[in-house]
Amino acid sequence: MKTKILFFLLACVSLNTFAQEEIPVQKYAAHNKGKFFVMWGGNRESYSKSDVTFTGKDYKFRVEDMSAHDKPKGWHVDYINPANMTIPQTNLRLGYFFSDHYSVTIGVDHMKYVMTQNQTAKVNGDINLPDSDPAHIYNGHYDNTPVDMSLNGAIEGGYDMGVTNPNGPAFLMYEHTDGLNYINTEVSRFDDISKLFSLPNIDKVQINLTEGLGAGILYPKTNTTLLGKERHDDFHVSGYGVSAKAGLNITFFKHFYVQGELKGGYIDMHDIKTTVSNEDKASQHFYFFQRIIAVGGIFRI
Repeated sequence: MKTKILFFLLACVSLNTFAQEEIPVQKYAAHNKGKFFVMWGGNRESYSKSDVTFTGKDYKFRVEDMSAHDKPKGWHVDYINPANMTIPQTNLRLGYFFSDHYSVTIGVDHMKYVMTQNQTAKVNGDINLPDSDPAHIYNGHYDNTPVDMSLNGAIEGGYDMGVTNPNGPAFLMYEHTDGLNYINTEVSRFDDISKLFSLPNIDKVQINLTEGLGAGILYPKTNTTLLGKERHDDFHVSGYGVSAKAGLNITFFKHFYVQGELKGGYIDMHDIKTTVSNEDKASQHFYFFQRIIAVGGIFRI
């Protein structure tokens, strides 16, 4: 009887040892499901040309093919200074992996959009301001009329041909610099490609490809000086956007990562506030292309 009991115990120990040898220890980075992550970084943007329509009580005109650019801060301490973190062009994202390969995020792409001031653009429409308004010098009918958008520019038509306006109000200054805020949600896929680089331990260094689709609203604070009118200086839901991205994620020691992304999309803003008057607004739509470098952390709660 004792021999049988001893044999049984030895068999159990052997099976347990065999099972431990057969089931390898799982790497923390091998599975993503249930993990949360947060990401913070900076960006640069490029924009397509855009037709911008301005509507008000005494005017309605369209600036054709407006050129615009971003407003980079460069490598600056403001990216990590809590008091000034909204000044640069930034990206904030919070996310959750609902499977090993797919995540859902909510975030803000804080971009900046600045009309190129030293451009001549064609204008179509009509301006009929009261004679008491200093900007009445811009009154007239515009039919593909070239307008110099510089601060001391000249207009070649509309009102008197070639008359400059060095002391009067500027025809137009237009920017979303606080900013072109794209509040969006994304669904993204992650794929571990560490084997392609012969990385033996993904808990130390892991390389992932990521792609995603997103959609959201535009919540800009638009800085516009339009025909000398007082600007509207507050945030306002102005439209919507859709986007797609692709990027490379490098994760270190299971919990920290650097991620680079290329992101493009379409923005349609049909209700942009331009002045303090509720009758004044603008509308435009354009494409954007964003380059993002960010750092982040990934963890389970």
